[in-house]
Amino acid sequence: MAKNYDGMYSSFTEWLDNLLENNDIPADTKAFNFNLYDEEGDVFGVQLIASDRFDPDGDEWACCEIWSSEEDVFFVDASDEDDKSPEAFEKFITDIVSDYIRTGTYGDVLGFVPVGIGFVDGDLNIIFIPEN
Repeated sequence: MAKNYDGMYSSFTEWLDNLLENNDIPADTKAFNFNLYDEEGDVFGVQLIASDRFDPDGDEWACCEIWSSEEDVFFVDASDEDDKSPEAFEKFITDIVSDYIRTGTYGDVLGFVPVGIGFVDGDLNIIFIPEN
């Protein structure tokens, strides 16, 4: 899922910048999670949530949202990709989010707390834990 990484990174970061710039992220945020959705056809969705708890050994913390992008979902049409699998999409978004934490406009906002990614009906992967 990397035919157009630069273009997708640009679109994704514009969406994420807008969310982080124009919303008050609760001060008691302990972690962020990118909820992934397998939509109809070859379309996937991404939603950002903030949680007031974090457990590196469990997934339930991601269900305790105190803020969410709600219906402001970032959609990716994977119909032109060679690998349209959910696993390829999750890796693709993981790469984009990891790059954003390192170099994005509000990477320090996301990178202040742990960050997870996962399909809402699957396992959660912790992709970032800040150094203390």
